[in-house]
Amino acid sequence: MQVKHLLLIAIFALTAACSSNETISENLGETELYRQAQADLDNKSYNSAISKLKALESRYPFGRYAEQAQLELIYAYYRNMEPEAARSSAERFIRLHPQHPSVDYAYYLKGLASFDQDRGILARFLPLDMTKRDPGAARDSFNEFAQLTTRFPNSRYAPDAKARMVYLRNLLAANEIHVADYYLRRQAYVAAANRGRYVVENFQGTPAVGDGLAVMTEAYQRLSLDDLANTSLETLKLNYPEHPSLDNGQFVPRQAEADNRGWLSRATLGLIESKDAPLDNSQSNRDVLRQYENAARDLPDELRPVLREAEAEEDQASGRSWWSYLTFGLFD
Repeated sequence: MQVKHLLLIAIFALTAACSSNETISENLGETELYRQAQADLDNKSYNSAISKLKALESRYPFGRYAEQAQLELIYAYYRNMEPEAARSSAERFIRLHPQHPSVDYAYYLKGLASFDQDRGILARFLPLDMTKRDPGAARDSFNEFAQLTTRFPNSRYAPDAKARMVYLRNLLAANEIHVADYYLRRQAYVAAANRGRYVVENFQGTPAVGDGLAVMTEAYQRLSLDDLANTSLETLKLNYPEHPSLDNGQFVPRQAEADNRGWLSRATLGLIESKDAPLDNSQSNRDVLRQYENAARDLPDELRPVLREAEAEEDQASGRSWWSYLTFGLFD
């Protein structure tokens, strides 16, 4: 990221911190307080507008501008890049005024706040791939827009909400494919197949469905489940003949097949590698080591002489340590 972008972010942060300490005069009446808050919103002075709108609501909770001030406070928080505060204010307004003529606007702003929650100011300057980020906020936004379009199908905000839902659905599907690819790289083929099937079953109409079929095909091939692999492949060829995983009708796996990983590496998604892996002192690793210690202790007596002879021969050839014996060579 360029230095000027870092400086711009620092200036924004300092400006927000300095402008949040504004003192609101006690002599301002309800109308004047609301007028000044409106002027601040028009000038994009959102910190100042927030201070005035909060003062208006606290000083005149039953005044003529109280409900409107609550709505505009949601907007001010949203424009000030405070998504949590915007969502909280929107939820409060919906709870207090479920029959308000503009309650659909509160639902819309709540969805927008979640939509932008994980984007933030850095996303304006960094080339972030949103499909690889935590999908929690995107899922919340989709659900909130869905509430708006279901409860208020004729709302003026419904068309934009529906368009954003299409984008969010595509994003969530693509995120599932990224997770499935991770499982393929870790040779967790059952988990990868389940992710691919989830995309195919729950995200019909998204571009990721073809990727989901490709993931299923590859995972089933790795698992030697030929019937399932062939079914997935035929469905992929029929519906997505131009998919990148197909080369002249032949399936090309996403990940190169590895043949040098032990069952422990696959079972732990690669967290415990059989070669060149640093020793880990986590609870999960201690549990695994304890299992092998117990297995070594419980070996039948008739096998111990044979095992010791084999270990002695291998030790002379490779110089194995006591740690290698203890873990049966898993961490060599």
